[in-house]
Amino acid sequence: MAVSASAVKELRERTGAGMLDCKKALDETNGDITKAIEFLREKGLSAAANKAGRVATEGVVESYIHAGGRIGVLVEINCETDFVAKTDQFRTFARDIAMHIAAANPKFVKREEVPAEEIEKEREILKAQALNEGKPEKIVEKMVDGRISKYYEEYCLMEQSFVKDPDKTISALLNEKISAIGENISIRRFVRYELGEGLEKKVDNFVEEVMAQAKL
Repeated sequence: MAVSASAVKELRERTGAGMLDCKKALDETNGDITKAIEFLREKGLSAAANKAGRVATEGVVESYIHAGGRIGVLVEINCETDFVAKTDQFRTFARDIAMHIAAANPKFVKREEVPAEEIEKEREILKAQALNEGKPEKIVEKMVDGRISKYYEEYCLMEQSFVKDPDKTISALLNEKISAIGENISIRRFVRYELGEGLEKKVDNFVEEVMAQAKL
C-alpha cells in the first residue's frame, strides 16, 4: 500500500527517526503506525531506541485517587535527570499513566513480566475453548496465538490502548515522550488498590434482617 506523507510525518514526530527510515518502517508494516514504531525500535532507528540503554534513576512516584477514594494508584516513572523529573511535561505524563492504570486495571507493565506458567495455563484454556467451538484443529494454534496477543493487550500496561487516546498504545505514548523530552523514560512499576478487593463481602438476608429488628 502507498504510504502517505502525513503518516511519515506523524511517525517521525513520534519516534525522532529519519524520514527514509520512517517510510521504510511504514512500508514494512502496511502503514500501521504502532507496528512501525516497534519496527524502528527493533532496528535501533528511533530516538527512543537510541536512548533506551541510558540509565534512568531519577523520576517520580505519582499517585492518583479515583471514584471518591475507591481506587488508588501509585506508579514509579523514571527519567535520567532531576531537572526533567520536575518539568510539567514529565509530571503530566506521570499523572496520565497513573490515571490510565486506575481506569484500565493492567496486571503487568510489559509482557515479559507475565509468568510463563500463567501463559501456558491460558493457552490450554483457549485451546479447549476453540476445540469446543468446533474449530478445525489445524487452525486452533493460530487462533490461540491471536487470543494470547489479545491477553497481552488486555493485561500488560505497555500494550493497552491509552484511555485518553485509544488510537495509541501506552508504548507509543512513552516513545512520544522520550522523543519530545530527549531523555530515556521508563515505567518501572505500579500498584493499584481497589476498595474491598479480595475481601469476601457479606450478603445480608433482607427478610431475616427485618424480622430480627421486629423481634419476630
